[in-house]
Amino acid sequence: MTDFAHVPVLLNEAVDALKIKPNGVYVDCTLGGGGHSAEICARLAGDLSGRVIGIDRDENAIEAASARIKSKNFFAVHGNFHDLKTILRECGPERADGILMDLGVSSHQIDTAERGFSFRADGPLDMRMAAKPLSAEGASRKAIHSLEDGRVCEFFTARDIVNNFSEAELAKIFFEFGEERFSRRIAKKICVAREISPIETTLALAKIIEAAVPQKRGAKQPHPAMRTFMALRIAVNDELTPLDAAVRDAVDMLAVGGRIAVITFHSLEDRIVKQNFAKLASPCECPRDIPYCACGKIPSLRVVTRKPVLPSPEEISHNSRAHSAKLRVGERI
Repeated sequence: MTDFAHVPVLLNEAVDALKIKPNGVYVDCTLGGGGHSAEICARLAGDLSGRVIGIDRDENAIEAASARIKSKNFFAVHGNFHDLKTILRECGPERADGILMDLGVSSHQIDTAERGFSFRADGPLDMRMAAKPLSAEGASRKAIHSLEDGRVCEFFTARDIVNNFSEAELAKIFFEFGEERFSRRIAKKICVAREISPIETTLALAKIIEAAVPQKRGAKQPHPAMRTFMALRIAVNDELTPLDAAVRDAVDMLAVGGRIAVITFHSLEDRIVKQNFAKLASPCECPRDIPYCACGKIPSLRVVTRKPVLPSPEEISHNSRAHSAKLRVGERI
């Protein structure tokens, strides 16, 4: 069995928010180590009337969670939750009673150096959450070109991007996906370095970034490569562009009274979730100067968490990677 160590964030808060029914159907869109799915299974009836469908693009996660969760109520699916509607239709249920999204990268992926996610451990510049493409389309090695459509082919690695994208394109990725204020300086340093030899490893890239970013003193300062590595990971895995539609699709697949719980780890994805919740809860598109609604659109969601649920100080002390987590919850109406 693959060793897929991962401490689930906001475990009880997220599962409690779903209001588990013993015979309900639940979807864990980002299976990971299976911590959330295991807890949901534990709250289902033992008569197989309930079901948990766990989805992950990482085959290692599928293998580990399938070995860990012995419940017959659990079903693992290798896929991308961006295709949630198709996956659920293939699995059978017309509607789900609860859907969970735990966004971001897993502890296992960060801690496995050969996956290339960490700027602290040396490994190849990979960063793909799916070690293999999920479709023939994803596997096609199209020529690398600009980000005008805002998307990057899933099968590109971080090495492909770092060594082939233009200086302007790199700066765009670092600024838009990592909110890195020194994006242009970092992009310039990368382009100068790769003229000498290709940038192949995580530590090689981290050293280039460190040389480009002014250093601040203090033990609590984040690593200067943190935002750039996050930006590359988001670009490689196309994490943000499909999230709008994925949230709307998830709400559409909920039964009335069903709940969606989304855990985010940075402001970009949290903003997308917050804005989509607001649109679904108040979908009117009429101009603000009109005193009444003329479009007739009906809300499909009630926002349960007006402010996001944050991890407790105790959880952060035991799991430092939980410090930026935010949980937002909505209920289908």
